[in-house]
Amino acid sequence: MADLTAPQFTDANAARQALEAVRWPNGPVCPHCGSVDDNVTKMEGKAHRPGLYHCKGCKGQFSVTVGTVYERSHIPLNKWLLATHLLAAGKKGTSAHQLHRMLGITYKSAWFMAHRIREAMKDTSTEPMGGKGQHIEADETYIGNKPGVKKARSTHHKHAVFTLVERSGKARSFHVDKVTAKKLAEITRNNVSLESTLNTDEALRYVKMGKGFKGGHQVVNHSKGQYGLGDHTTNSVEGFYSIFKRGMKGVYQHCSEAHLQRYLAEFDFRYSNRATLGVSDKERATKALKGIEGKRLTYRRINERTATPSLG
Repeated sequence: MADLTAPQFTDANAARQALEAVRWPNGPVCPHCGSVDDNVTKMEGKAHRPGLYHCKGCKGQFSVTVGTVYERSHIPLNKWLLATHLLAAGKKGTSAHQLHRMLGITYKSAWFMAHRIREAMKDTSTEPMGGKGQHIEADETYIGNKPGVKKARSTHHKHAVFTLVERSGKARSFHVDKVTAKKLAEITRNNVSLESTLNTDEALRYVKMGKGFKGGHQVVNHSKGQYGLGDHTTNSVEGFYSIFKRGMKGVYQHCSEAHLQRYLAEFDFRYSNRATLGVSDKERATKALKGIEGKRLTYRRINERTATPSLG
C-alpha cells in the first residue's frame, strides 16, 4: 500500500504533476488534434489556472484531465488520484461509503466517482486470450436477484455472469441475460485463441464449444467430487469468483443489473494485474490512470445499463 499522505494524494498541484507524468511521459499532447512539442505552450500567469496549455495547431486550450473520466469534475484532482489508488489496491474493492468518509465528499459524488474509475479500468483490448500451450478456464456463476422475479431453488431469479480466465494470466467477465451454449460459445470464440486448451466443468453447454479447441477440452466432473486431476482443473476461475462474490457481498452489498458489467470490469482489472503476476499496488494504480484517457461517463449515462463488451 502506498503512503496515503503522499503529495499527489493531498495536494491538487502535485496530483496534476503526477498525472501529467503518467499521461504525457514525453511532454504534453493536445487531446483535440494531437499536437506536441513546440506546438503546445504552457499558459502562465495569474489569469490562468495551473496546468492549462494552449495548442497552436487547433488554437484550443486543455489540461491533463481533458478527454478523460476526470474531465469537468469539481472534485480536487488529488482526491481523484487517491480514490483511484484505493479502488486499484483493495483486493475486494472499496465502497462508495468508504470513499465518502475518507475523501470528505458526498456519498453521491463518491458513488459517481467510483463508477468513473471503473470505466477507466475497463479492458478495451481485442487481443485473444490464451494461445498454443496455454489453458483457458471457463465457468458461469449467479449473483444478486432480479427485481420482480420470485425466488426459487433454481438460478432463474439471479443475474448470470460468465468468466474466462487465462491460467496465470488475465480474466474477462461478461454479464449475460441467459446462459445458453450458443451465447457462451459466441463469447468464448471471440475472446479466446482456439490454439488454447479449454478447461470447464461437466456442464453439457460446454461440450460442443470444446470441440473447436486445438489444444483439447479438459473436463472436471464436480458432481463426482472431481476438482483437480493434474492440469484438468477450473480452480483459477473458481478462485476469481470467490474474490468477486466476497467483494460484492461484503463490500458493495448491492448492485443493480444496470451497473453489474462495470463492477465486473473492476474485478477483472485487479485480477489481471494481481500481486502474484508481479504487479504492485502502485503499478496497478498507475495502469488504472493510463486507462482514464478517451473515456467519458456523464451522470446521465451512468444510470443506463452498461453494455456487455463487444464480442468482436
